[in-house]
Amino acid sequence: MSRGIKKKVSAARSPGRPRSDEAHQRILEAAYELMNQAGFNDLTMEAIAARAEVGKPTIYRRWSSKAHLVMDAFLAAINPELTFPDSGSVKEDIRLQMQQLVKVLLSPPGQIIAMLIGGGQTDTELIEAFRENWLMPRRKAASEVFKKGVELGELRSDVDVDVAIDALYSPLFYRLLLRHAPLTQDFVDELVDVVMKGLAV
Repeated sequence: MSRGIKKKVSAARSPGRPRSDEAHQRILEAAYELMNQAGFNDLTMEAIAARAEVGKPTIYRRWSSKAHLVMDAFLAAINPELTFPDSGSVKEDIRLQMQQLVKVLLSPPGQIIAMLIGGGQTDTELIEAFRENWLMPRRKAASEVFKKGVELGELRSDVDVDVAIDALYSPLFYRLLLRHAPLTQDFVDELVDVVMKGLAV
């Protein structure tokens, strides 16, 4: 179980909290645990309801689909871990954030990411939820860091930000999914050095 979800569940069960909040957190907890155990395709709303000790209507009042519920459960666990630092160097900010991303990808939540991407190849609603709720906010944050680099004179003003983000981050997911080579901190360092050298002024 994710530490972040544990904290929220504990808070939800404290005295005086509305029972609806407690049920909400139990559902997130159950969805995340079962996703770890069964994967997305074999996960059912019935199993989540049984684990959370709620009725299916309670779940559907909050989430219109399994995809949206799984994404909310995943985001509750993973969101706080991948912010960009402010070291005074844009290149170093990107390196540190990518190193943290690798730690996440090598942990149980990383396997959830792989399952979400894999399940999304046959479930358009799931991949859309993943893109909109997890991928795009991170691309937006990375884009702001690149714009800052241009303003500070560290990066060329003609940098295509979308291409630069793809060049940096796509190899991480390539290694996560295909496992043809290890996903390591050394790989991040080499990747950042190569890509950022081509973007520097």
